[in-house]
This record gives sequence, structure tokens and C-alpha cells, in this order.
Amino acid sequence: MHRFTQGFYGYAFAVLFCLAIVGIFLLIAPQSRTEHIPRVDYTITLANLRRVAPYEVRVPDPVPARWVPNSSEVDQKGHVTWRLGFATAKRSHALLAQSDEPGQTFASRLANTDKATGSRQINGETWEERFRSDKNQRSLVRIEPGVTVVVTGLADWDELTQLAASLKPQPKVTTTPEPSATSTG
Repeated sequence: MHRFTQGFYGYAFAVLFCLAIVGIFLLIAPQSRTEHIPRVDYTITLANLRRVAPYEVRVPDPVPARWVPNSSEVDQKGHVTWRLGFATAKRSHALLAQSDEPGQTFASRLANTDKATGSRQINGETWEERFRSDKNQRSLVRIEPGVTVVVTGLADWDELTQLAASLKPQPKVTTTPEPSATSTG
């Protein structure tokens, strides 16, 4: 037994034994081969955003076919910013972001570049194209009075254009106080 626990043969046996245990574990452990992308319901976030945003919110309507909304976040620190993330039909990533933060500052931060590489017409509106090659990040930017909209991500230009084309403005929701009942007498 002493010879077996020392030297090269002992080491080789221990490695093979460990590999055999790992192999058995991989054979009996349950494994999922199906894709699971978490889906987020952003309807409540959108309803709240429409009340607090000082701008007309743009929403994909309808969401492009086979796209999965997988993140939704509203930030109200100084400016009202909404980020809505998607797994695209080609299983890439696309993000819709909009804010009342000053246009060039917000667009440059989200696109990770301040350099325009072109423009494209989408539904009669001009969107600025930006590309950051080291991150393979494409961005479409639309700066309007009071709101900047950025569609960005690793998705290809066609998918980003599809998301931008699906955007529809939603009217701002205003809350009016209900009339109080007063008694006269």
C-alpha cells in the first residue's frame, strides 16, 4: 500500500479517480438544454414613468416579434431616465434608453462614444448612428427638445432599426385631484 500512495502512479491514480467522479456526476446531474431568458413585465414601470417623466415616453408598440423584454429600470436622480433591455430575435442585446438629461451628454454616455458615423431615416425621422468598434456596440440616437432617445446594444443595425421603428409616443398621464364632497347647510 505504501508504494501506491507515493510517486507518479499514486498521483496518476488520484487524478483518474477524481475525473471518474466528475464524469459520474455529469452523467447523473440534471441539465437543462433549453434556453431560459427571464421575461420582465414593464407595464407598471411604464405607468409610473408616464406620471413622473417631464417628457412624452416612447414605447415599443408592438414589441418586435420574438423579442423578450428582460430588464426595466427607472432612475430619478436629477433626471428621469428609463432603460428597457431586450433579448432580440437573434438572441443579441438591445437597450432602449430615454431621458430628460441634456442630449449630447446622455447620448454619448449610453453610446460610449460622442462620434456620429452616419444617419438613417426611420419612420420619417432622422436618427444619428454611432459605432464603438472595440465594444462592437451600435447606437441610434434621436435628440428632441426635452428628451433624448437612444437605442443601443450588440444587436445588428437591422434589429436596432426595428426597435426604433416600433417606438410610439405615449401621452403623459396627469393626475387630477378628485373633487371633495362638501356639505352645505
